Amino acid sequence: MKKKMLCCTIALLLVSGSVVSAHPGRTDANGGHTCRTNCERWGLSYGEYHYHNGGGSSSGSKSSSSTPKAKSSKNSTTKSTVPKPAVPAYAKSGLKVYVNGSVVKFDSEPLVYNNINLVPLREIAEGMGAEVTWNREAATIGVQRDNHKITLTIGSKTVFYNGKSENVTVAPKVINGVTYVPIQVFARGLGAGVNYTDHDKILRISL
Repeated sequence: MKKKMLCCTIALLLVSGSVVSAHPGRTDANGGHTCRTNCERWGLSYGEYHYHNGGGSSSGSKSSSSTPKAKSSKNSTTKSTVPKPAVPAYAKSGLKVYVNGSVVKFDSEPLVYNNINLVPLREIAEGMGAEVTWNREAATIGVQRDNHKITLTIGSKTVFYNGKSENVTVAPKVINGVTYVPIQVFARGLGAGVNYTDHDKILRISL
């Protein structure tokens, strides 16, 4: 009888000991979990990973919350582009102009702009025997020879031939204080014939 009571007592102690070693909480696939509640009561440290039902705790390794690593931003390499030298909007053309076989002398160099020949207004008008009037307020230029009249506006591509408007490729410009006009437009508006040879850059105007 005493032996039976002794065996029952030992069994009871073993069962109670196994219960003490366990405590509430969900376990993971390995049969353990990280302590987050009443850790000291079970002889554990907060955050300590351990096993239930006598499985033993891990060797004091505390679970570390893994902080997601910030994505390393790729260094955006900006291609260093060397700026190209600015091409002048206009350049010296080397143009020579003849009116009825006589060369027109220009105080300022004829220019080329967008492949259009520009010449100083005053010299070409005098060379063609035309009269020039200037309306400063409207910035308009009137040029007349016999029955042919041209009205131009500085900066405007609209030209009036005897009152009829046409659009031209390049507007009259003021460059370095000199008013330049497209020579072909100017000559045609005054009823002149124009012949241009590119190889020697000569423009021949016949009246």
